[in-house]
Amino acid sequence: MGSGPFNSYQSGLHNVGSFQVSSIPYASASIDVISATDPIVISFDRVTKFIIIKNTADAMGSDAPMKFGFSENGVKDGNYVLLLNEEEYEADFKVTRVYLLAGSATACTASISAGLTGIPADRLKHNWSGSSGVG
Repeated sequence: MGSGPFNSYQSGLHNVGSFQVSSIPYASASIDVISATDPIVISFDRVTKFIIIKNTADAMGSDAPMKFGFSENGVKDGNYVLLLNEEEYEADFKVTRVYLLAGSATACTASISAGLTGIPADRLKHNWSGSSGVG
């Protein structure tokens, strides 16, 4: 066998097969989001194929909006998505972390479902600081 960079196959961010196969399931519910200033960080050990984030606060209860984003600065400083009671957001994003923050003084709860690829989290090295519209 030869040697060199073309003889070692591995999963990676630009490897189509890594995103075509069934993903490893991830689910977390009843996440208490109580602070409007200190985000909760949900970290994945693998890069996601898709992610679903839901504000599980009761629609018949008090308004309890929830912010989520992909960096601490982003979720604090305007680069976030706001979910009202019982709203959810689903997207095919390659991420390794999600930040949750209460959108008001009223606490809420969240659930997160994701499909994880076989790609280790340390392979995703983007600067998602929240300063360039990604957050």
